[in-house]
Amino acid sequence: MLKAIQKFLTITILIVGLLYLGYQLFLYNYARHLIPQGTAVANLDISGLSRQEAVERLNEHYQSPLIVYYQDERAEINMDEIGFNVDVEGMLDQAAAAHGEPEFWQGFVEYLLQRSLEPVEIELQATHDRDALIQRLQTIAQFLDKPAKPPQLLAAAGSYQAGEAGYIMNLEASLPIVEEALYRPDNREAHLVIENQDAPAFNLESLRANLEGQFDAFSGLGAVFIMDLQTGEELGINADVAMSGLSILKILIFVEAYRALDGPPDEFTQGLFEDTAIRSSNYGANLLLHVVAGEPNTYEGAAIITEEAHRLGLVNTFMAIPYDATAVPNRPSTYVTPANSRPDLPTRPDSAMQTTAEDMGTLLGMIYHCAKGGGGLLAVYPGEITPDECQAIIDLMIRNEEGNLIRFGVPEDVPVSHKHGWDFVTHGDAGIVFSPGGDYVIVEYVTAPDSDWLPYEIGFPILREVARATYNYFNFDNPNLENPEDRSIREAEARAAAEAAALEESAAATATAAAEPAATATPEP
Repeated sequence: MLKAIQKFLTITILIVGLLYLGYQLFLYNYARHLIPQGTAVANLDISGLSRQEAVERLNEHYQSPLIVYYQDERAEINMDEIGFNVDVEGMLDQAAAAHGEPEFWQGFVEYLLQRSLEPVEIELQATHDRDALIQRLQTIAQFLDKPAKPPQLLAAAGSYQAGEAGYIMNLEASLPIVEEALYRPDNREAHLVIENQDAPAFNLESLRANLEGQFDAFSGLGAVFIMDLQTGEELGINADVAMSGLSILKILIFVEAYRALDGPPDEFTQGLFEDTAIRSSNYGANLLLHVVAGEPNTYEGAAIITEEAHRLGLVNTFMAIPYDATAVPNRPSTYVTPANSRPDLPTRPDSAMQTTAEDMGTLLGMIYHCAKGGGGLLAVYPGEITPDECQAIIDLMIRNEEGNLIRFGVPEDVPVSHKHGWDFVTHGDAGIVFSPGGDYVIVEYVTAPDSDWLPYEIGFPILREVARATYNYFNFDNPNLENPEDRSIREAEARAAAEAAALEESAAATATAAAEPAATATPEP
């Protein structure tokens, strides 16, 4: 009985097994056109799929958007945007060739085992447009970058705004990370490399954009030279462009006149200094040229001015003809300089006397350091000029309360040692500002070379605002908040009131003087 049961079970199992094998053989025969087991293409298992299904799966996987993270911001990169192309047909052909034409029974065994006896793995074959990817990353950065902001001088408000820290994407470092994720079979995400930026340091370059913006609003040409007298740092905008010498060139006359003197100026010479510096007298300046020449020869004085300017390195500065004079046959009427030799010279400087903002600023820096016992003047002229004489020049020009261009850009209690000058088409001022935040040189010009007349109401406000922006740079923690035009009006009213009071006092004195003789003529009783 037991043997009969065992025989029955054996036959049953055999029949079931044969039926199972038959069924699997039926299924295998149906599935022979499918991709063999153990086939991986581009790191994706495509075993048992039809070729069309494999194409769809590969495309669906690799054509899905790539996710990139800019810090916490999520962005997508679509494959068509960057020309990402997967050679699906080529990879499938390569896989089919690798398998070859499998033997029927070997294929059936692999089908039953659900694994290949000879697995096939085909690497991803794809390309992308790197330039398009870079452009897409740049677009993301354009929207999400927050570059550090330099300090801002807000001229309109008269205030200073500190710089701000920021961050930007490092494209060079991010690109390989994104490309690696692009070809990855899973976790197709990339974190962009973001670099933090500290707030930019506050330096003269922070001032440049502000000043350039003010000059850009002017139809002519603006020039400025600034020197930080503590650090020696310089800022120049058109500072090497030839400008008319104007009365600003009288600063060099002061230096050469003091150098020619053997001691303190006598009363007459001191009067010439004051007339020239305070009242901008051309007559007084020409008489100082006599002092420079050591004889009553204005043209010789002008020649010495030019020679010594070049000796000091002020190669773009000269005086060929004295003030209000004419050319003479035995003297040059002009000089050729690097500044006026430019083929694209954007100004129309006076041919008789010229300089540049940089030359005048350099000279003022020399005078300042000479007064403190050092600098170029004492080095070039040892024993010929003294710190006391340089200080006398500074004190002299502090008394100049005309030509209020630099002066009106700074608070009233801030001393400005300056010399102004202007003609029909050029306005300028050059001086040393002794501010709480540090002493500095500023030389500024505006000129309208394409016109025959530059109205004061156009040129003066620009130069005053340039002076105020510069003052606020050096004194950002306590800026000058007063509008220069308001100060101009206030001082004009005060001057008019003072003149009226003087006239009233003079009239009263005249009336008193007229009454006194009449009283004397009255006979005593």
